[in-house]
Amino acid sequence: MNAIDLKGRHAVVTGGATGIGLAIATRLVSSGASVTLWDRDEALLNSSAAQLRAAGEVSAELVDVAVHESVERATAATIERSGSIDILVANAGIAGPNHPTWEYPVEEWERVIQVNLLSVFYCCRAVLPDMLRQNYGRIVNVASIAAKEGNPNASAYSASKAGVIALTKSLGKEVAGSNIAVNCITPAAARTRIFDQMSEEHIAYMLSKIPRGRFLELNEASAMVAWLVSEENSFTTGAVFDLSGGRATY
Repeated sequence: MNAIDLKGRHAVVTGGATGIGLAIATRLVSSGASVTLWDRDEALLNSSAAQLRAAGEVSAELVDVAVHESVERATAATIERSGSIDILVANAGIAGPNHPTWEYPVEEWERVIQVNLLSVFYCCRAVLPDMLRQNYGRIVNVASIAAKEGNPNASAYSASKAGVIALTKSLGKEVAGSNIAVNCITPAAARTRIFDQMSEEHIAYMLSKIPRGRFLELNEASAMVAWLVSEENSFTTGAVFDLSGGRATY
């Protein structure tokens, strides 16, 4: 594992109690950062934080990132405890059910947009004043290859993640005059708990589209994010980094 120097930096990882979020938090801690895990699953949050504390400075904040007020409270509490938020990895998300668009339940479509897109806006909006004040910040938003291609029977997920890309690009331009980088990643599927929300048919469809012939490994995602949130990433902003195993064509 290549060394990334994040000593002295404090990171927030949303959806950090499991899956890609936990893998990213683990890599950031191993690189010297202190980390606050944000998650809404209290039992899993406390368990994961306790596990990570063996490797470094880790705290936990119970937060529902789909609720603006909850994000504001968590931001204030994190800054009060840790002094600053230097790094945000907006990873929390859901897959939602699989339906043709004309049969997609309206309330489920709205829920996916709320969790996957509005939460990223809430988190970025909350942490940026502190980053602007200190003239330093690194934000990585987790989108999906589905944002570029649009997976059938997953219109809500695909649309929400496409919105994350556009939000990232807009925000990157807005803060380009500061020492703040805002980028996103578009991973192919990884075997995490999000698979529990998908049909076997949809999982097989996603695998069939990956030229590598396998799903993304969690450590591959965390390795890319570790560099993106480092001080070495001093120029690139508003960009999209693919983790698609060759699936992406643009």
